Amino acid sequence: MVDEVKAFLDERLEFAVSEGVREERVLLDPGIGFGKTVAHNLELLRRLDELTLLGRPLVIGTSRKSFLGRIGAEAAGRTEPLDVTQRLPGTLATSVLALERGASVFRVHDVAPVRDALTVAAATLSGRWKAGNARKSQMSS
Repeated sequence: MVDEVKAFLDERLEFAVSEGVREERVLLDPGIGFGKTVAHNLELLRRLDELTLLGRPLVIGTSRKSFLGRIGAEAAGRTEPLDVTQRLPGTLATSVLALERGASVFRVHDVAPVRDALTVAAATLSGRWKAGNARKSQMSS
């Protein structure tokens, strides 16, 4: 699955550039949730770092996706997927994992909590958080 997505994105990138789109203007989206099973989505997220080899920023849109509802329902012993209003924890988890694996653009519904989770994750991953950063980040929000 990941190899097919990677080949497709590579081909689309080449096509866009051949049609005159400057490469630095292209973002790549692996299409989490679009025509994919839960297993496909999880594999894409797990191996997202392989898509960074294409050299373009990765866009991730897991926010409130149905696969999160199915995973959450299974964990709770339910048969019906969690309602979209109950999928924020899954959105936070997948966004943080995607950041760790190289994603840099996130399409989300719940901007503030995802921004906060990504801020903490980025500070943790980079090891560069300083007390002065807190005020700076509030001013740019």
